[in-house]
Amino acid sequence: MPGQRADARRNYAQILAVAEQEVALHGAEASLEQIARVAGVGSATVRRHFPSRRELLEAVFRGRIEDLAERARELAASHDARSALLEWLDALTDYATTARGLAAALALDEATPEHVHACSTQLVGAVDPLLLEAVRAGEVRADVTTADLVALVTGIALATEHHADPAGQARRLLALAVVGISPER
Repeated sequence: MPGQRADARRNYAQILAVAEQEVALHGAEASLEQIARVAGVGSATVRRHFPSRRELLEAVFRGRIEDLAERARELAASHDARSALLEWLDALTDYATTARGLAAALALDEATPEHVHACSTQLVGAVDPLLLEAVRAGEVRADVTTADLVALVTGIALATEHHADPAGQARRLLALAVVGISPER
């Protein structure tokens, strides 16, 4: 954006602000035309800044994904690999159940693997060390991948989004799933 004209930067910021509101209300399928209308720009302007829905969703979720990735890096220094990984999974679950559209955006990535999704890529890169340490410590089965964990949380968030208490139900289901990723004792 540094080389853009001032009006283009303003349009980008306005579109992104409106997109954040619309995605919060309507999830990942928020209408691009509605975003353009509310932002006071044409559909072509939205598409010029965000050529695909995926790029728009990445921009909407970028800050929180960066926070989750940073939290994973902080937890990597923990001496309790299992607790660190579970704390991070709890944070991802909480966010995925409260940020409408995030789970669908991450699921979209799983459905179209030929396109690398920046949110998933950033999460995987940050969480891999946590998972590897938990596997080395014998706290997680060796065949579990970070992509498995992200898919698990994504599925839980999608399955609970219409529940009366989505976050509570998601935490309950995550606790059940943790038994499945744990090694047999």
